[in-house]
Amino acid sequence: MNADPAELAKFSALAHRWWDPTSEFKPLHEINPLRLAHIERLAGGLAGKRVLDVGCGGGILAEAMAASGARVTGIDLAEKPLKVATLHQLESGSAVDYRLVSAEALAAEAPGTFDVVTCMEMLEHVPDPASIVRACAQLAKPGGHVFFSTLHRNAKSFLYAIVGAEYVLGLLPKGTHEYAKFITPSELAAHCRAAGLEPADLTGMTYNPLTKVYALGRDVSVNYLLACRV
Repeated sequence: MNADPAELAKFSALAHRWWDPTSEFKPLHEINPLRLAHIERLAGGLAGKRVLDVGCGGGILAEAMAASGARVTGIDLAEKPLKVATLHQLESGSAVDYRLVSAEALAAEAPGTFDVVTCMEMLEHVPDPASIVRACAQLAKPGGHVFFSTLHRNAKSFLYAIVGAEYVLGLLPKGTHEYAKFITPSELAAHCRAAGLEPADLTGMTYNPLTKVYALGRDVSVNYLLACRV
């Protein structure tokens, strides 16, 4: 199984706080509108499309994509966040189909099924990110869109994403990230091309600690999103 038990346990322990916008997941809530708008723009809208969110956690992005008119499936290997996602559906009325299954297993079961596949803030938490990329490529329809977001591996990302975000600003729980698992854009692009995906857009995400505002732009030195076509 392409999952780290320690990583699953880490997010499961926090699962009950997933939908609290003031909790450890506050950054996910704050960047979600940016991620959603970016995906919608590059995919030509989401209404009526079949969308898969790989590593959906508590369902923040999955629900937002469903609210935009997509038919969304959310998958994860951590049971507690999935239960939180399902419970939140009862309040929100969202129609996301949540499943406890790996991307690789679903790719073998339902290849070429989805118009859009998203895999956000997950690759830096798994033992074999290239395997996830291959599975995402297999799950997408010909001509479909695949979106990844992760963290660059360099001195600045160590300073900002770990020292700054986890220890100085307290934006994330300490121990959320492991620097050695960060992935450079060139490494991710190579994984994508090897899987038959064509990288189409590289966009950075930045955080200003003074204004406390997240923004998308050209700076990919810490957080970045890579969009691909099948």
